[in-house]
Amino acid sequence: MTDRTAAVSRETAETDIDVTLDVDGDGDSTVDTGVGFFDHMLESFAKHGLFDVTVRCDGDLDIDDHHTVEDVGIAVGEAVAEALGEKRGIERFADRRVPLDEAVASVVVDVSGRPLYEFEGEFSQPYVGEFTSTMAAHFFRSLAMHAGLTLHCEVEGENAHHEIEALFKGVARALDDATRIDERRSGTPSTKGEL
Repeated sequence: MTDRTAAVSRETAETDIDVTLDVDGDGDSTVDTGVGFFDHMLESFAKHGLFDVTVRCDGDLDIDDHHTVEDVGIAVGEAVAEALGEKRGIERFADRRVPLDEAVASVVVDVSGRPLYEFEGEFSQPYVGEFTSTMAAHFFRSLAMHAGLTLHCEVEGENAHHEIEALFKGVARALDDATRIDERRSGTPSTKGEL
């Protein structure tokens, strides 16, 4: 198997981002976005997906966290797409339900090449630290659109920290499952021949 790695840089008037990703990693991460809770979530994403990830973002946090979270989602999504390449031999589909105390996240993913994102649920508090809770759903929209994922997420609970963390862990686990190599497959898992 070839290395499934990527390095993505993205610079706009609002953010300056560098991301590296190894899909077949050990869960190691180095993250600095300037938003503490978001850093914690990206570290959790790496740990539970067994992805090696570095994220550095210098964003316009003097305004708010929107551009930082959105643009990191775009860059991570682009890194996923680049690292997976032609997607030869992957499982493609996966689903996970992940609890965190009273909260439960449900995730279904298809590494389809056809971006679609659906989210159902609400976050119980508007902020976790300096992180705007609704930006968690927006992060995964950006990720799905730029990684070429069909991604359905649902969350319920009573504590936004738990709800968001369950969601990040659920997506990480599902994406890890869906991107695993099935040794029985030699090509891309599609009757079209490509994803």
